[in-house]
Amino acid sequence: MPDEYPSKCSRIQFEEIDRDPGSRKQICEFPINKQDEIRRAYLKEGPYQPKNIDYPYNNDTHRRRFQPSWFELHSHRDWLEYSPSMDAIYCLPCYLFSKKLIGRPGSDAFISTGFNNWKKVNDGINCPLLRHVGKDPNSPHKIAVKCCEDLKNYSQHIDKLIEKQTSKELENNRLRLKTSIECARWLAFQACAFRGHDESLDSKNRGNFIELIKFTSTFNDKIASVVLENAPRNAKYTSPTIQKEILNILASNVRNAIREEIGDAKFCILVDEARDESKREQMAIILRFVDKNGFLKERFFHAVHVRDTTALTLKKEICDVLSRYNLHIENIRGQGYDGASNMRGEWNGLQALFLKECPYAYYVHCMAHRLQLALVTASREVKVVHQFFDQLTNIINLAVGSSKRNDELQHAQGEQIEIINNISEERANYKQRGDAEGAYQVLTSFEFVLILHMMKEIMGITNILCQALQQHSQDLLNAMHLVSTTKSLIQKLRDDGYLIVLHHFVDNMKLIFLI
Repeated sequence: MPDEYPSKCSRIQFEEIDRDPGSRKQICEFPINKQDEIRRAYLKEGPYQPKNIDYPYNNDTHRRRFQPSWFELHSHRDWLEYSPSMDAIYCLPCYLFSKKLIGRPGSDAFISTGFNNWKKVNDGINCPLLRHVGKDPNSPHKIAVKCCEDLKNYSQHIDKLIEKQTSKELENNRLRLKTSIECARWLAFQACAFRGHDESLDSKNRGNFIELIKFTSTFNDKIASVVLENAPRNAKYTSPTIQKEILNILASNVRNAIREEIGDAKFCILVDEARDESKREQMAIILRFVDKNGFLKERFFHAVHVRDTTALTLKKEICDVLSRYNLHIENIRGQGYDGASNMRGEWNGLQALFLKECPYAYYVHCMAHRLQLALVTASREVKVVHQFFDQLTNIINLAVGSSKRNDELQHAQGEQIEIINNISEERANYKQRGDAEGAYQVLTSFEFVLILHMMKEIMGITNILCQALQQHSQDLLNAMHLVSTTKSLIQKLRDDGYLIVLHHFVDNMKLIFLI
């Protein structure tokens, strides 16, 4: 059955595409954003080579016509096209990339006008078909064929090359960023400083963060090929800004995990403020709650810089943090602060401001802090005890005031007094000699040694209570029981523990006199 004429054949992908090379539009007539897609459609179908049709004869005396055997020639197979409507032959690659051949001699014959001078086809080396192909590797036809090959080889096309290059860059960037994240995570976990005094390339120590990246790269060649000096200048992921951003993201993830752990449970807030090394007032917020499994948890949640420590400012900052993580004030069931007036004030303190919005947010003064205040107040009420701590502070400062003296003290713990006596006798500095002489007189006095042993016994008892009160699993009832027990032990020491104190006192005085 003869092939159908192109005018009756099905269109390919686009209605405006016609396979008849004599009637189709030129590529440059299509919208520029569709041209490559149209070229691919033509290449997919291949050159139009109808074989089972009646080829017409020309009007010359020899009655020549197109020969379908020409399609089978190796050099013509992939490009030669025949137009039944024009009875002429065309070149598919040159048609597809005719824009690249503008101005080339003889380019229109196989692109738009067609060629049908059949008598010249068999003219040996002068055959127009062979001349069209050309011997020069840079002939117009071969350039067009190369363009077709590039277009068909989609993996080598420019967009695929860009995509491949972009994918490699993404892989390298992700590995580089992952290395920075893991190094930042490790340093944060170990509470290590990140920055160095000199982070230049010539520095022998560029700070913990960069040095850790360098150390990591020594164990992995793939990491070594993408980090630090092998990274693009705009994507090293090691700047202080990047470090802070990584830490902020890690902190946010931790807070989100704590928030998820709390769920819908009630919670308590523990707050304290202090000044950091940069003289900025920082407020620490800790959340205490019972998790879904019934276990008591205490989690450090946030550290917030505050302009001042007034109750209104602290409340505003705490509320901002809680609302940011969808923690509602009405779910607060306890407040724990120190005894400062801005925190525990019954009318305008922080605890009073929260109680106005949540009547179940009961305030508890930190038990360990209350114990400390009680001990300090009690010691100040007794004159000799107050003087003892003042004198003890001066003696300690004198003994550890230099590295050499501190090493001597560590080397011979039983000879503290002898060290001070040596200072009073050997030091050329008159102030040091005077201070050492005064410290020696205090250390060898009856009152100092007696009070030293008495306070050692008392503070040994209270230290146990202090440590117990600071346990995160402690509850109020047990804390009150521990306080009662400690008071009983101190009372027992007052009633009949003087013998133990005197025994240690006598042994110490013997040692002093021997020295």
